[in-house]
Amino acid sequence: MAERSLRGTRLGAFSMESDENVVPSERRITVYVCPQGHRIELPFSVEAEVPPTWECRCGEDALLQGGTKPELKNVKAPRTHWDMLLERRSIPELEELLEERLTLLRESRGEKTKRSA
Repeated sequence: MAERSLRGTRLGAFSMESDENVVPSERRITVYVCPQGHRIELPFSVEAEVPPTWECRCGEDALLQGGTKPELKNVKAPRTHWDMLLERRSIPELEELLEERLTLLRESRGEKTKRSA
């Protein structure tokens, strides 16, 4: 019987399950309002945790109606290559390395180098 039910169908193209005896979860409508006055109504399951903010179609963060504004997290500034370099070397060390590299570059070009006293 299983062979006959699959004959002529593409496996994975659609589900063989039906919606019979399936009870959807209970829902509640949640309202968000953005600073520009847009109103967003979204259905959430009663079991789901409702987020305090939702991104509006205009790009602003809409707040849950009747909710409080969430606390902003402290965002650590990203470290730059220069910051990481300064963790490993001091400025005088970097100046000395720069001078060495410039001397090598000038010598490879055939330029005369200045000798420091």
